[in-house]
Amino acid sequence: MTPLRGLVGALARAGNRPVSRRGIVRGGVAGLAASASALLAACVGPIGPVRPAMSGVPLAQQHHTFTVPLAGSHADHATFLPEGIVAKLGALEGFDPMAFLTAFDYGKVTRLPDGRTLREYQIVSFNKEFEVAPGVIFPGWSFNGQIPGPTLRATEGDLLRIHFTNGSDHPHTIHFHGVHAANMDGVFENIAPGESFVYEFDAEPFGLHLYHCHTMPLAKHIAKGLYGAFIVDPKQGRPKVDREFVMVQHGWDIDFDGENEFYAVNGPVFFYQNNPIAIRVGEKIRIYLVNILEFDQINSFHLHANFFHYYPTGTSLTPLEFTDTIVQGQGQRGILEFSYRHAGKFLFHAHKTEFAELGWTGMFDVEP
Repeated sequence: MTPLRGLVGALARAGNRPVSRRGIVRGGVAGLAASASALLAACVGPIGPVRPAMSGVPLAQQHHTFTVPLAGSHADHATFLPEGIVAKLGALEGFDPMAFLTAFDYGKVTRLPDGRTLREYQIVSFNKEFEVAPGVIFPGWSFNGQIPGPTLRATEGDLLRIHFTNGSDHPHTIHFHGVHAANMDGVFENIAPGESFVYEFDAEPFGLHLYHCHTMPLAKHIAKGLYGAFIVDPKQGRPKVDREFVMVQHGWDIDFDGENEFYAVNGPVFFYQNNPIAIRVGEKIRIYLVNILEFDQINSFHLHANFFHYYPTGTSLTPLEFTDTIVQGQGQRGILEFSYRHAGKFLFHAHKTEFAELGWTGMFDVEP
């Protein structure tokens, strides 16, 4: 048991009512705010001073790399994978949030007789434990062993075929945002444990979309980790940029009380603060930003010492605004484009201060 969980449990027993770590941080338990603050700092690392990424050290040694236990001790955390799928899990065992930024899955490509492109993807859902903050373990539900799931990418007009296998002990589906037939909507065809289903539809419209499980209770299936980004490029492509990153905003409800205790982009809390993203002065950066945060009404993104062009949903090639802060509700997404004129370390974070202080903070290390 972590110090955080121990404190929460002790307070709950003493107070005779549900108590969350979030409530402690808000000062809901008199006399214990200082202790809670110290425990939070111990669990999530520095909120003020930043430890820069280590140069000359292999990537795997710099960051958390999560492993996959095929069966867990949590009551709903057993994993059931069909024969033949287990052998494929070797490639799914690690998750590096730094690599995730630029990991686009274009699928297996086949040219069809009519000249169209067929893209086929393999997605497996299974249960997995994640260390979301030092010593804080979350029994998640994952697509391909990671939270967020893999970023699927295609071009407008491609035929997409997603082979989905449910390797967990709960029914799951995949609901894709976009245009498709009703029987491909990921709502009515709940896939039982050990069963498979093939989603097939055209990639449309172009833009930035997302996918997530749509099995009831919906909030639980999303909060446990079954979501990811889905990019459809326009046929003519987007204007060229130097770097593209994917950032999925989400939360961690570690005590399953329907409130998030931590907030993050792309996995563990404060990851990109402790491991700043290296870019260069003048490089044009494009961020695919998706909000799938459960239990809170809005989320936001603020870029320090800079402004960005913002394309809501990415379905237009003309930006809607030039700003340094945008707000997104759950399921909303957009594309940000910017470049830095000055070198140095610059924060990006939720402009909902609570979220920033509880994990949703990162940093760009802009080199000359």
